[in-house]
Amino acid sequence: MNRYLSNIDSQALEAMFNDWQKDPSSLDNEWQRFFEGFELARAKFNTSDSGILDIEFKVLNLIDAYRKRGHLFTKTNPVRARRKHLPNLSLENFGLSESDLNTVFQAGKSIGIGPSTLKDIIQFLDDTYCHSIGVEFMYIRNPEIVSWLEEKIEGSRNKTTFLNEQKKHILHHLKLAVGFEQFIHKKFVGQKRFSLEGAESLIPALDSVIEHGALLGIEEFVIGMAHRGRLNVLSNIMGKPYEDIFSEFIGEKYAEDIALGDVKYHLSFNNTISTDNGHSVHLSLVPNPSHLETVAPVAQGIARARIEHTYNHNFNKLAPIIIHGDAAIAAQGVVYETLQMSQLDGYKTGGTIHIVINNQVGFTTNYLDARSSTYCTDIGKVTLSPVFHVNGDDPEALIHTIRLAVEYRQKFHTDVFIDLLCYRRYGHNEGDEPRFTQPTLYEAIANHPNVRDIYSKTLTEQGIITSDEVKKLEQEFDKLLDTKLEEAKGQKGVKIQHFMADSWKGLRYSKPNDFNESPETGVDKNALIKIANKINTLPANKPFFKKLIKLLEDRIEMVKNSQVDWAMAELLAYGSLLTEGYPVRISGQDSERGTFSHRHSAYNVENSDEKYYPLKNLSEKQAPFNVYNSLLSEYGVMGFEYGYSITLPKGLTIWEAQFGDFFNVAQVIIDQYISSAEDKWGLRSGLTLLLPHGFEGQGPEHSSARIERFLTLAAHNNMQITNCTTPANIFHLLRRQQKRDFRVPLVVFTPKSLLRHPKCISDLNELSTGGFKEVIDDSNVEVNEVKRVVFCSGKIYYDLLQKKEEYNARDIALVRIEQLYPFPKKQILDIISKYQNTIKWLWVQEEPQNMGAWNFIRDEIEEVKLEPVCRSASGSPAVGLSKIHTIEQNEIIGKVFRKCDCELKNVYCGLQCMVGSRKFTRKPEHEYLD
Repeated sequence: MNRYLSNIDSQALEAMFNDWQKDPSSLDNEWQRFFEGFELARAKFNTSDSGILDIEFKVLNLIDAYRKRGHLFTKTNPVRARRKHLPNLSLENFGLSESDLNTVFQAGKSIGIGPSTLKDIIQFLDDTYCHSIGVEFMYIRNPEIVSWLEEKIEGSRNKTTFLNEQKKHILHHLKLAVGFEQFIHKKFVGQKRFSLEGAESLIPALDSVIEHGALLGIEEFVIGMAHRGRLNVLSNIMGKPYEDIFSEFIGEKYAEDIALGDVKYHLSFNNTISTDNGHSVHLSLVPNPSHLETVAPVAQGIARARIEHTYNHNFNKLAPIIIHGDAAIAAQGVVYETLQMSQLDGYKTGGTIHIVINNQVGFTTNYLDARSSTYCTDIGKVTLSPVFHVNGDDPEALIHTIRLAVEYRQKFHTDVFIDLLCYRRYGHNEGDEPRFTQPTLYEAIANHPNVRDIYSKTLTEQGIITSDEVKKLEQEFDKLLDTKLEEAKGQKGVKIQHFMADSWKGLRYSKPNDFNESPETGVDKNALIKIANKINTLPANKPFFKKLIKLLEDRIEMVKNSQVDWAMAELLAYGSLLTEGYPVRISGQDSERGTFSHRHSAYNVENSDEKYYPLKNLSEKQAPFNVYNSLLSEYGVMGFEYGYSITLPKGLTIWEAQFGDFFNVAQVIIDQYISSAEDKWGLRSGLTLLLPHGFEGQGPEHSSARIERFLTLAAHNNMQITNCTTPANIFHLLRRQQKRDFRVPLVVFTPKSLLRHPKCISDLNELSTGGFKEVIDDSNVEVNEVKRVVFCSGKIYYDLLQKKEEYNARDIALVRIEQLYPFPKKQILDIISKYQNTIKWLWVQEEPQNMGAWNFIRDEIEEVKLEPVCRSASGSPAVGLSKIHTIEQNEIIGKVFRKCDCELKNVYCGLQCMVGSRKFTRKPEHEYLD
């Protein structure tokens, strides 16, 4: 009833009363009870209808204001006074006065306390909405959710009465949290740990999430968090042995040679724990970089993969927990991207529990300078999620809120936010002096007791425990940590746990010689034809777009002629993997159709929203296939797919860019996870990136997927970087990704114009035998007559081929390097040995000299004098005008097929071959011959 008050005045309320008198059933039960009480009041006080209605309406407005704005007037900040907000909740602001305090109002029924005096109504509202917990939920547009929250909050006065043993349990976890931080502060003076001190109530809060969640059917939690308090969570929630953490403070080497390592507060951990009620709960704390909030989409991807493949799409069985900082959640854009995925079919995880460690400062920035919004959690309103603001010094209020949040998540499966108002006892790290920038705040913090001492004093005053017992518990824990420190000193090295090791059984780490040659990945031709027929056959009982029907007829005809184009080869790769039991997931902004309308993995039924997915209908025994058009996000979605891939290594997980140029919006995921996770944490992934790349006159932002950046990151066989030129090779490449017994991220620079290029066709037999070709030599040459060997990669090969065929230049060999990294050195050396009469060795690329693969190739091929043919160095990848692009492209191609007089005489002239200024640098005594 209350949520409609903002749209009802006293006259409308009187009209409703008149309607009720005529037909009580015309109103819902809540309004019926209200008007029944109103009649009793009118009879008792002999007051006019309009007068009673008017004042009752004012009380209802007051109740509505507490529900909507009570959170602005709470006692939630443990170390400083709250900002003043106007208008406040004074009686005068609602047309009421102190003379009304002892008047009984029927409005009390709307909050569940029956007819009550205004004084009692205000006391109830103040207790419920303005003490240690502030609640924001009235903006939610689902009446069922609003009513449920009202009943839960007001039915309990927003608090739980805990039993004595439960209070001791809370104190136990506070003892662990505070004692752990104080011990490290004392034993490892000055070392960074990003202490939880000031927010230690996070530990009993997380314990409550797990305990209460287990009672509600949750069997697994995936946790993403930054560095603040991470060591405390690792030890006191995840169950990582104290001695292993201490060894990371004193260790000098790693016990296993699986990683180069990372700082202690970035590491991951998995464990299965037993709750107090005997439930087994699996916990995963995802490894994170220092880049705040980057871990959130990764954790969501992990959660989704587990929900789908471990729990058969049951969202009740697994819940993600994301722990934020106040400055980061308010300012990092990836938070918004991740939240926008939360209710999308391809990405939802059944609701995330967000806990914000709100220490009211970001590094050295005051919270007033860290955001424009009132609260750091205001972003939660984008997804209409309820938000709870809780005083971190009131652990009972916090655990009450946690329980309510978990119940909400399990019932409605949307996100919920808990803003834990606390403080940071030291600076950004333990070596930082916060008084330089926050003198008044840190004056208050210096004199503020920790939450363990506050709560133990409360329990002592309640007679639940004595001060001597508290002291003994603290001393016993300190003694235990001393023992664990001695054990740590005896360890031979620092241990790095293999993250999600169970998912990776049967798969090993790669070795250098794994990349010398690709395995056989061919598929029986008849099986391929069968898959092709399935893909290209439409359900007879559904109407489809005529152009789609024509497309599929052309594909059927192509396969009958034993030919496949790029799209058909790609679809056959997916189809063959699916029939062999490998799940396939593709995600990107236009992945169903493909940016360039080539894939068509989903067929829209004409004049409806229904879709038919041919790759889901290959056989009853096939593995799952899913393709999703993502939201317009790179950072969040790539992070999600990376998380998915590390959880499901036996499935092919693909993220596709709309244009390859846009991948750099997700550069953090590439730098901090894809390229470096195995080195830092021993964390493997088989994620495949499809990045459309090629210079075709479409301007600086639609030409380059920045090959050079990936090659700069390449080391220790951490990625596979490819630029394929044939449908057969992309077929074998995608299959190779799953057919080996190890996983390494795969970056594929995919074509645009080649998708329909008449020469970019493969024979079906090429898919049924052999495997991926790292290097493709030129078969149309006279080997002993070859004077120029042209190394290239990707689409430019076809531009070169056109000119070669035009000239019938069999003395020029076009050699395609299909895999740039790991570099196929042996195969390249074989090529060099083959062409013994070559005078000039060229590397040809479309990209400017400072981009593309040139600098990488130059360092890899040192056995011959290699010269670049490319655009001149530039800050921008490509020109904006298509005509200038064509001139530059023609100059590159033309240069390869021009010969100077000295070359005809078998004399090397040191010719420079860069293009861009539309003239060549040459020695004046040499002339070009066409």
